[in-house]
Amino acid sequence: MPLIQVSMATGRTPEQKERAAQAMTQALVEHCGAVAEHVYVVFTDVAPTDWVVGGVSVAERKRRRGETVDV
Repeated sequence: MPLIQVSMATGRTPEQKERAAQAMTQALVEHCGAVAEHVYVVFTDVAPTDWVVGGVSVAERKRRRGETVDV
């Protein structure tokens, strides 16, 4: 019963998450011999203000690049 936990900044659609989960599940089936029906994928969305890299939040990094920030 493999469990894949994915943490990422908010902003992905349910469709994007579903496609990613399908791809990750298929990778475990192909490379690890897992049974697809036993693979669990859990997404944890983190606010861009709460995800910090090198002392700078993802929100601030996006602002600096001129990108829209979903908070």
